[in-house]
Amino acid sequence: MSEAVDELKKIVETYDNIVFFGGAGVSTESGIPDFRSVDGLYHQQYDYPPETILSHSFYRTNPGEFYRFYRNKMLFLDAKPNDAHKKLAELEAKGKVRAVVTQNIDGLHQAAGSKVVLELHGSVHRNYCERCHAFYDVQYILDSEGVPVCRECGGPVKPDVVLYEEGLDDKTIRDAVRYISEAQVLIIGGTSLAVYPAAGLIDYFKGDKLVVINKAPTPRDRYADLLIQEPIGQVFAQI
Repeated sequence: MSEAVDELKKIVETYDNIVFFGGAGVSTESGIPDFRSVDGLYHQQYDYPPETILSHSFYRTNPGEFYRFYRNKMLFLDAKPNDAHKKLAELEAKGKVRAVVTQNIDGLHQAAGSKVVLELHGSVHRNYCERCHAFYDVQYILDSEGVPVCRECGGPVKPDVVLYEEGLDDKTIRDAVRYISEAQVLIIGGTSLAVYPAAGLIDYFKGDKLVVINKAPTPRDRYADLLIQEPIGQVFAQI
C-alpha cells in the first residue's frame, strides 16, 4: 500500500482544490455499522428489512416501529472521528480540501473540525416538528419514547434525514455539483457508489485526478487515476 499512499501524498501536495466524496465506509472505522450489511439481529428483532423501515411510507404508516429501529440502529452518539475524518479537517484547514460531500448522517466530519460539509442524506443531529418546525437535538430523540412529540405544539418530530422515497435537498445538491465540477481532484472514499442519486454526482467531475479509496470494487475503479483498496482511515493516517 505504501507506493499508492506515496502517490496520494504527491497529489495532495500538488493540488489545492480537492473535494472528498464519502460514504458509510468512512464511519465504519469509528464503530458505526453500515446498516445494509448482513446482520442477523435485523431478522431477529424486526419484521421488515432496514430499507423498508427507513422509507417514507413506512415512517408514515408505522412510526412507532420506525423509531424503535432508528434509535437502536441509527444513533451512535459515542462514536468518535477516525483518522479519515481528522485528516480531511486538517487538509481543509491547510487550504487543500474545499468541501466534503458525504452520504453519512452521523456528523463526524463536523466533529473532527471540517467546516464545509455537504450532507446529502441529512443528519441525525437535526430534528424538526412537522407541525411548527421547532428544532430538537438528537438527545431529545434518544431520550423520548415511542414517537417523539413537540414540546411546543404536540406535533410529531421527524429527523432531518432523507428516507427512501424522499428527494435530496435541492440546495445541497446544487452546492455539491458546484464543488465537484470545479475540483481539480476528487477523492472518493468508503462508498460502493451504489446509492442514487448521490452516486450520480460523480459524473460532474471534470478535473485532473480521480482517486478511489474503497475496500470493495466500485463502478468508478476503471476510471481512477489512483485506486487504493484498503480501509480509508488507515490510508489517511499515512498522508
